[in-house]
Amino acid sequence: MINKRFFKTKDEVEVTFELSTTQVRESVSIVADFSGWQPMAMKKVNKSNSYKFKTRLPKDNHFEFRYLIDGHLWVNDPNADKYQSNGFGSDNGLVSTFHNLELN
Repeated sequence: MINKRFFKTKDEVEVTFELSTTQVRESVSIVADFSGWQPMAMKKVNKSNSYKFKTRLPKDNHFEFRYLIDGHLWVNDPNADKYQSNGFGSDNGLVSTFHNLELN
């Protein structure tokens, strides 16, 4: 799940990424172009099988991302705005920070 909060007075969007899964033994990270493709740990939500990561991203842009479970299993968000080939034989999720969801 991806939730976006647009601010009227700021040129950024608060984006919350949430992954629900039962496949985790140790950790879940988000790996994205906005982090230089470095894994960033996601926080486990108490009493559920979900993990969250919140960040602020510049408005009017697109960002690629994937989730990494236990350091070896790559997973896409089924609620990504779009998917894009990553050159490794699979797709990355794409999140848009355009207010009207322009994906061209």
